[in-house]
Amino acid sequence: MDADNTTEVLVIGAGPGGYVAAIRAAQHGLDVTLVERDAYGGVCLNRGCIPSKAYVSATDVAHDAATAEEMGIYADPAIDLAAMCDWKDGVVDRLTGGVEKLCKANGVGLVEGTAAFLDSETVRVERDEDTETIAFENCIVATGSRPIELPGFSFAADPVLDSAAALELDSVPDRLVVVGAGYIGMELSTVFAKLGSDVTVVEALDGALPGYEDDVARVVRKRAESLGVDFHFGEGATGWRDAADGDIVVTTETADGEASTHGADRVLVAVGREPVTDTLDAANAGLEPTDDGVFETDERGETDISGIYAVGDVAGEPMLAHVASAEGLVAAGAIAGEPAAFDTRAIPAAVFTDPEIATVGLTEAEAAEEGYDPVVGEMPFNASGRALTAGETDGFVRIVASADGFLLGAQIVGPEASELVAEPTLGIEMGATLEDVAATIHTHPTLSEAVMEAAENALGQAIHTLNR
Repeated sequence: MDADNTTEVLVIGAGPGGYVAAIRAAQHGLDVTLVERDAYGGVCLNRGCIPSKAYVSATDVAHDAATAEEMGIYADPAIDLAAMCDWKDGVVDRLTGGVEKLCKANGVGLVEGTAAFLDSETVRVERDEDTETIAFENCIVATGSRPIELPGFSFAADPVLDSAAALELDSVPDRLVVVGAGYIGMELSTVFAKLGSDVTVVEALDGALPGYEDDVARVVRKRAESLGVDFHFGEGATGWRDAADGDIVVTTETADGEASTHGADRVLVAVGREPVTDTLDAANAGLEPTDDGVFETDERGETDISGIYAVGDVAGEPMLAHVASAEGLVAAGAIAGEPAAFDTRAIPAAVFTDPEIATVGLTEAEAAEEGYDPVVGEMPFNASGRALTAGETDGFVRIVASADGFLLGAQIVGPEASELVAEPTLGIEMGATLEDVAATIHTHPTLSEAVMEAAENALGQAIHTLNR
């Protein structure tokens, strides 16, 4: 087939997996074309990570000011959600514009439109006004994911919100029902509770934040309850209907068939995300997604079709922006002939609730299942001088190590957990031991001292907390 244009590396999707892969491939001296149908930066920069964290930060400012009487501070902040939304949009625009400039500065060719495979070496890019075909030697698919739509909760209905729509509201709902107590549901429940909404969370499972250890999730749930969030576990959302007063009623049902109703102005559905592969005409290239909608890849990110790679959410769990970027770097390196491979051992994950959660590597139970005789150390934040001076004493740092002292994992719940997890992540990556962490001098007074103290506690040498 004669194509309108040719390229050595075609990248489909300009999210954190795609644009990073494109820039790195260009840095390797390859001719790179990046196709994006919506906005540079993908869901993460435009509708996910960045806007949600902007709201987390803004609502924390208001909440902290309003609840600082213990520190001798008395305030009653007024929140203008429309102005907050404008500020958030400015942050997003700055970052997405920066992505576009970085791509151009690195010599990446940018093409707007929706790409679909014609065969394993060619795509068609459709735009409103025209189409073009691009032949490629290698292709990196990075089309990301979208919110899962529950039966009975069409996102096209005005009262039903996905996470992106929730971040575009210009007024605060008086009552908000959140369907799903995973990380997205919990983050946004906290945000809207701090904005002043009466928040009700319904979750089909028996607890919040499935996948996290009970004592970790419990700290976040208790804080959310203190903010007024009302949890209903074991209830699956079945639908919604208009109420006589102009609001809506969300219906739920337990596994035993017991029905309940919850009144609201809006309902936010946050039950997970699914890969976007249906726009690609993947079968034309010989690609077949799994039942979960992902493309299986090897350690270099290559699918079973030679020269076609997949990174980020379309390559499956964990669906995290930083994982997408790391996979994009590996795929670009592999295409350039580098000895690149993706290692899943030290992947940190964070939940930007109040307080934050961050984890990396193995839990104590997982370490035991893998045949280790794990050694565990903890440091509670209520024994941290810096946490006390910040008024943030809930939670702890937990370090998991092998019997001979090598770091295997960490679980942190508390202030700045997303930042603190970097140290144990690096430690696992480098093969550090408990002694390495404990013997490293940490600045005082800082939250990072809790990581050192947890390592000391695992060694039976803790100074500022009782040894286990």
